[in-house]
Amino acid sequence: MKNLYIAVLFMSGLLITTPASARTKLVALPDRENTFIRLDHPDITLIEEERTLSLHKGINKVDFSWKGVHIDPDSIRLAVLQHPDSTKLINVSYPPNEQALVWEIFSPENRQEKIRISYLLSNIDRVITYEAKTNHQENKLDLSSYLVLRNFSGESFTSAIFQLDYGKDFEKGILDGETRRMLFFDVANLNIRKVFTFNAGIHPWEPQKQDHTVGIPVSYELENIKGNQLGQHALWGGKARIFQNDANKSTIFLGEDMAGFTPVGQKMALHIGDSRDLSVTQHKITEERSNIRRNRNDHIVLYDSNEEIRIEIENFKDTPADLKIIEPMQGEWEIRKSSHDFKHIHSGEIGFELTVPAKGKSTIMYNYIRQNIRG
Repeated sequence: MKNLYIAVLFMSGLLITTPASARTKLVALPDRENTFIRLDHPDITLIEEERTLSLHKGINKVDFSWKGVHIDPDSIRLAVLQHPDSTKLINVSYPPNEQALVWEIFSPENRQEKIRISYLLSNIDRVITYEAKTNHQENKLDLSSYLVLRNFSGESFTSAIFQLDYGKDFEKGILDGETRRMLFFDVANLNIRKVFTFNAGIHPWEPQKQDHTVGIPVSYELENIKGNQLGQHALWGGKARIFQNDANKSTIFLGEDMAGFTPVGQKMALHIGDSRDLSVTQHKITEERSNIRRNRNDHIVLYDSNEEIRIEIENFKDTPADLKIIEPMQGEWEIRKSSHDFKHIHSGEIGFELTVPAKGKSTIMYNYIRQNIRG
């Protein structure tokens, strides 16, 4: 307890005492019995603390002040836990020019009453990080998630139960100005897939014509589903460091990536760099105008374009490779023919997914019409 204070003053009969005078007769501060710190929101932290007040029969004034602590005053709430039907909060007042408030609580008899005080506290900063380790075959992954907690709120917590919306609750203490790193989520042997991704809107179509070596981005994909020991909750985004156990059982560092927020049922992709194990070359074979529309001056104002694309893929690896190809589509369009199944990513993209044989080649051909192009 550093800068938060609670005191109780008994008011007998109908004697009315001003907040200022009540605050000059403060008794000992009741200790926190339980403290819960909710870390769901990245900017604001919900604090819930339980205390036991010694109440007298009649009206009791409970003084709560937070000098030097970054509390949102409008968020402060008090709840009676043991006798909510008979012990009543009847008034709240805020002394002028002070970081404080006074609760007036009515108790029908002398008794100990457990209460819960909740408030929003800022300047407790939390960051999620991951450590991922794959096996030599690159089909399994151990995932550990850490909470990095930095407390600049002005208040120290010698013991508290920290809660996020996934992982187990854990009890720790953190002092004002302290930074702590805590493991709160750990799962082994997740199924993963190593995926190469070529994006025709970003990567060069003819890599052999570039004056530098061109690689294809590679990621590990893991599904946030129950069948993969996950699927109970979303996974927060955060920096991920990726390692691999090699054939000699030593550990090598593959790289790091910013993992994105991954809802249940979605895939988390961990990018580990660019690989030259695959080569993707793309050509536009045909581009023919049709359905030409002209204005009265015989200028072309609209036309359609019939286009055919060929994608040549070569795998230099001794093992098959999973490849995703993303094709940007401009304006209005319609696929007329395709050698492979494709999916609509959104109105401006389609995607192909295929497995390229070991030391093998594959070719994708598709034909589409771009419609109503301005001349």
